Amino acid sequence: MNEQLNDAPCGFLTLSEEDAILSINRTLLKILGYDHEQLEGKHFNFILSASAILFHQLYLVPLIKLENHIEEIYISLKAADGEEIPVLLNAVRRVRVGSSVIECVVIPMRKRNELENELLLAKKEAMTALHAKNEAYSDLEKAHEMVKMQKEELIEVNGKNEKYKMETEREMELAKKIQEALLPVPISNEHLDIQAYYKGANQLSGDLYGYYQIDDRRFGLILLDVMGHGLSSALITMSLHSIFQRLILKGSEVETVMKELDDILHSLFRNTSETSYYCTGVYLLIDTDKKEISYINAGHPPVILQDMNGKQYHLQSNRPPLGMFEGISFKTNAITYNKDSFLFLYTDGVEEPIGPDQLCTLIKNHSTAPLSTLKQEIINSLRVEENNDSYKDDQCFILVKLN
Repeated sequence: MNEQLNDAPCGFLTLSEEDAILSINRTLLKILGYDHEQLEGKHFNFILSASAILFHQLYLVPLIKLENHIEEIYISLKAADGEEIPVLLNAVRRVRVGSSVIECVVIPMRKRNELENELLLAKKEAMTALHAKNEAYSDLEKAHEMVKMQKEELIEVNGKNEKYKMETEREMELAKKIQEALLPVPISNEHLDIQAYYKGANQLSGDLYGYYQIDDRRFGLILLDVMGHGLSSALITMSLHSIFQRLILKGSEVETVMKELDDILHSLFRNTSETSYYCTGVYLLIDTDKKEISYINAGHPPVILQDMNGKQYHLQSNRPPLGMFEGISFKTNAITYNKDSFLFLYTDGVEEPIGPDQLCTLIKNHSTAPLSTLKQEIINSLRVEENNDSYKDDQCFILVKLN
């Protein structure tokens, strides 16, 4: 790092693709109270506050990968003495030889926070003085002036509220696009056909699924349903996505995938006694050579397996939901299948409005039809129930034809 950048009037650091600190200038080291040797090679989370760690994992990482830059993000860094330092962060992702790095500019915001607090205090004192003045003067002219001032303030507040609403809607739309970008496309080959359906009760969903071809004979399918629905649940599913995608594609054992997802849920909320999240989930590892399905169901609705003769099996839950209890073990179950079998994975947002018996009947009655026809029949049944306003939940299911 050159001397001019090293002593720049703002912080500067470079991160690896895995968020390791590659370099950091003297300005930022002085702000944080660290030596260069104490931070070089550390994960970025080491200098983030607790709230900033979650925000970085769930929002900033997907955003920088999607758009290659971020601007004017307001977060808090953690200094060596534990002080939380508010900063404004700009970052850009650059591709270098064989890898990419993330260059970040960090601007401390202490003075701005102090000024904002002074302005808020001054406003409060002004409002108190105005109230006292209005009580002291009861004539019509003073009362009229007070109403006029309050009207102007209301217009200003309404304008700010409208601006905040528009900004929030834009952020929610961006988050929705990021979430939808995580969903895989349908698979169709000589071994199997896969189609899926996904609809959030709100703009964002707490349901998330993935299916991946691991090699020429193995496929991994996962479906998660985080407690609740909306923004908080969607952020949790997005944080879990990169974990299960990495584990599945490298061919990890079924119990390894579920154990790591369980551990990450516990670690996210280990330091917050009043907040915790759990999710139901099911992971299936299909071996098309052995015609075998290895699976773990963690508190999720049972997976329906229908063989070529129309006989149906239910892959029931054999473990509690992920993130509910620490230290539990995960045991893999296995079942064989024959050609022309069906698999149906779904969340409770599909099961509860239609009913498990009707779902089984729909699959049995359309076992000879194309997979797209069965998918549409299930969607049609869900739409019939949409008129019932007493039930609203995220809806997600996966259909698999085993060739």
